[in-house]
Amino acid sequence: MDDEGLFEQLFKMLQTPGPVNWKLAREVTKSLAGTPTPIEPGVAEEYRELAHVADVRISQMANLPSSAAFELNPTDRSTWAAENQQAFRILIEPLGEKLSSINPGDIPGMGDLGPMSAMLAPLGPALIGLQAGTMVGFMSHRALGQFDTGIPAMDHDRPYVIVPNLDAFAIDHGVDHRQVRLWAALHEVAFHRIMAVEWVRGRFVNLVQAFYETVEIDTSDLMGRLGTMGDPSEIERMLSEGGDDPTGGLIKATSDPAALADLQAFTAFIDGYGDRLVRIAGKDLLPTIERIEAAYNLRRTEPNQAEQFLQQMAGLKLDRSRAEDAASFCDTVVDRWGEDALARVWDEPDSMPKLDE
Repeated sequence: MDDEGLFEQLFKMLQTPGPVNWKLAREVTKSLAGTPTPIEPGVAEEYRELAHVADVRISQMANLPSSAAFELNPTDRSTWAAENQQAFRILIEPLGEKLSSINPGDIPGMGDLGPMSAMLAPLGPALIGLQAGTMVGFMSHRALGQFDTGIPAMDHDRPYVIVPNLDAFAIDHGVDHRQVRLWAALHEVAFHRIMAVEWVRGRFVNLVQAFYETVEIDTSDLMGRLGTMGDPSEIERMLSEGGDDPTGGLIKATSDPAALADLQAFTAFIDGYGDRLVRIAGKDLLPTIERIEAAYNLRRTEPNQAEQFLQQMAGLKLDRSRAEDAASFCDTVVDRWGEDALARVWDEPDSMPKLDE
């Protein structure tokens, strides 16, 4: 195919309204998540029954509001990915908006790119779409449920567990499947009850917005890397294949560590408080809960491709391994001042602990 025909096809593929090419994101996610695999009806019913048990136990342990969407959704990777394609857009769209707001005339070296300069506007949303699609695609193979993303969904509050991933978790760590299923149901119920606190989602959105206000894209680095993409076939390969880093390291940014710390504290506390709640609610029902917890805590310290993409592109490292510190913080508060003191953390946003705490 000649260069002119290739560029014509690329322009058609890249034309999309808004800062993120969600059409491209869906295609990438679909490719990575794989084909739909129906969940065995008996397994799905078991998960739903366990969720009811979990809801009763969590209600006894904490005074948290009930989630409006109670019915648990035991699902496969492909279905979860399709239904959560834009659920984490709050982490993606601000970067696309930052990239779209760049004035090409202010970018060093832009005049030397020739015909490539006309591709900058559509290329930005495509790159962010690749990022979004790849992140959710990798999440579908990694996350155990909505609770395991550490991030509140923006367009729904439905509870999920991803059955194949939980099965693999049980096998990898030699833990009874039924205990893992109840443990996951407890975690999902706890997470959604926390998310039902009236100000929690808004607090998360505000922290993300405050973080992105500090993000600065390195335009000189951006143009230097764009200059290496003069070969049209290389652009086509990047957009069609993705790869371990679908942006090719194209977008580099800096951010304010203080804004990042506030966001890390929020996600760590949500995780840690949930961990403690599940441990208390499940200790009489789960003989191997300590083994399950140890395996889960280790897992959160391991490299996570979905989180690595966010860190590579915007410096957004959520650092979910800090959940253990947050759980210890909760234990300390209860030991010193009692359960009522810890419960007051949900009274208002300013009650949540900072990262150093």
